[in-house]
Amino acid sequence: MLFSLSMSAMASDSLRVEQPRKGWIARLIDAFSDQDTAYVEPQHYNWALMAQSVMTYDYYRLSTTGEGGQSISFSPQTDIRIGPYFGWRWIFLGLTIDLRNLNIFHKKPKFELDASIYSARFGADVFFRRTVNDYRIRSVDFGSNIDTHALEGIDFDGLEVSITGVNLYYIFNYRHFSYPAAFAQSSCQKISCGSWMAGLGYLNNHIDFDYNRLEALAKQHLGQEVQLDSSFNFKSVKYRDVSASVGYAYNWVFARNWLFCSSLSMALAYKNSYSESEQNNAKGFDFGNFNIDGIGRFGLVWNNTKWYAGASAIVRAYNYHKSRFAANNIFGDFNFYFGLNFGPRKEYRKKFKN
Repeated sequence: MLFSLSMSAMASDSLRVEQPRKGWIARLIDAFSDQDTAYVEPQHYNWALMAQSVMTYDYYRLSTTGEGGQSISFSPQTDIRIGPYFGWRWIFLGLTIDLRNLNIFHKKPKFELDASIYSARFGADVFFRRTVNDYRIRSVDFGSNIDTHALEGIDFDGLEVSITGVNLYYIFNYRHFSYPAAFAQSSCQKISCGSWMAGLGYLNNHIDFDYNRLEALAKQHLGQEVQLDSSFNFKSVKYRDVSASVGYAYNWVFARNWLFCSSLSMALAYKNSYSESEQNNAKGFDFGNFNIDGIGRFGLVWNNTKWYAGASAIVRAYNYHKSRFAANNIFGDFNFYFGLNFGPRKEYRKKFKN
């Protein structure tokens, strides 16, 4: 069972109606949500109800370089989760249940928590994932002309991964371009438009790896002993990185009430790590260098301000490289949803009554 939280800032209406002076919090919210209504239609309702199906993909590749380099790729079974979401203004709360295990009291080895904020000017993603003993071996290359096909698809209970991350970004063309229109269904893009983005990120990645278990599986299924590269002989590795990113997003309004959004960001990340080898329980190899990471966001939405439906995907790629060792991780969420907004906001009540 997985809990998730998302937030979206609603664009404010620019109707020129005399209003009482607002407090500083309300003025701050309006500043974050200020948009040109010729390009973006603001949210008309206070409440939202949505049903969502989520698929999760996760892929790890560990490899060594140089003469006699080796590589192992892992990924768990794809999750398919469903659940309801209920929202008010900025806040969406929801519950999703893994269809592979409908017993909600069963102790699952996997846990995931995601939160997102999509305002006109600013956005943020916060995520935590933990996957334990749920990986399968997807591909293996031990070198030396060893046929490793017998290992592909084998369950591997020697890998545990925990990821915690935060991404913050700023939308430069925020008055004409709406991220919430594509990913929060809280406004509607009227005219196709794009924007450059800049952001900051932090990631903490912890991997526990049982190389003895991998060697035992290799002997069992290949019928011969395999010696892993010494760079794989670690029990635990912790990665931390701080990154600065730049990217571009575009909303394509290709038909009435329809929108397709594509967004790509590249990040220059400074990474460091700490590992514990089984031999000396001390610092091992160090990933303290610069690498390139990437984040892609894609969304297809139909929204007539009251009813909406669509699909979206957020895919993240993280890379760690050192002279003799590399780790690559790709993971993403793919969402399919439909829902409705209700409870008109004050400035639209008269319009709906008419």
